[in-house]
Amino acid sequence: MDWNPAYSWLVLALLLSLAELTSGAMVLLALGIAAALTAAVTALGLTLPWQLLSMAIFTGVLLPICIMVIRPHFSPRGVAYGTTGTGVEKGNRYTTLRRDFDDATGIKVNGDFYRLRVLESGKTELPSGTPVVFRRFEGTTALVALHQPADITPQDNNSQRKEP
Repeated sequence: MDWNPAYSWLVLALLLSLAELTSGAMVLLALGIAAALTAAVTALGLTLPWQLLSMAIFTGVLLPICIMVIRPHFSPRGVAYGTTGTGVEKGNRYTTLRRDFDDATGIKVNGDFYRLRVLESGKTELPSGTPVVFRRFEGTTALVALHQPADITPQDNNSQRKEP
């Protein structure tokens, strides 16, 4: 069996497709499919410039298709990956939980655990299941406020203490 340039494209397609297992972004899968299609074009006897041109065309067509059509089927609904820390979580309510190995109190934002600190008191330990409202991140610490239920009556106007 003689070595054919099409085999090189097939090996590249296999390596790119296997590398996709580590990323999940579907970019390497699109490149792997494009390399496999280029191997088919190469088997027709085209020269290297035509092989590279066909690889570029296949990549230009398949990359947007894989990212916009295939990738959403592998991501859970409602999760905006890459947005954590940009402020989109501000004002959302979360429930505290305790991490198993170090008993740290925190919240899960987009599936990731973040230690918390209460803005009003500076406390970092809360009972598990405490409702909190996310305010912002300070480094990797989530700064939260204790959630006040809406059915609590506000302070009456006859009180001596007035808010500024």
